[in-house]
Amino acid sequence: MIKWFITLSILCISLLHSQERRGYIVSVGDTISEIYIDTENIIEKYKGKVIMLQFTASWCGVCLKEMPFIENEIWRKHQKNDFILIALARDTETRPQKKKEIEFLKEKTGVTYPIISDKNSSIFELFATKKAGVTRNIIIDQNGVIQFLTRLFDRDEFDEMKLKIDELLKKKT
Repeated sequence: MIKWFITLSILCISLLHSQERRGYIVSVGDTISEIYIDTENIIEKYKGKVIMLQFTASWCGVCLKEMPFIENEIWRKHQKNDFILIALARDTETRPQKKKEIEFLKEKTGVTYPIISDKNSSIFELFATKKAGVTRNIIIDQNGVIQFLTRLFDRDEFDEMKLKIDELLKKKT
């Protein structure tokens, strides 16, 4: 009976831990030193700026719902500040995200911020497990430290993320 209880307890704790991480393999407070888009390290290029990475996909209903909120409440407010927003359309062999799919995303949501293909999910897999879902945002501060992670679209969490962005932009590096 005690073995059963211990096994069940360990299973519950590990399930809670995995739910808490929500598919992420990184945590708030981790330092990111490099993210390459093509041959350019965007962490180095945009040092001193707040970076928002948005993982999305043309087939993702939650992504399509969230994107206009990002456009209207974050991008339009901060695009002229020390703020960089890069949407990465998660490209996989079975669900490609090429030019056609990216155009669909822009047309369907009306966003004006940059969206690029995350070829073979190479950037996505720096942050989340291969089997994890999209609709994620990662906020990286001026020094390359992860400050906020979201999963899916939850209005309260989204508002917390906006506050974090505002707070970071008020800081001087």
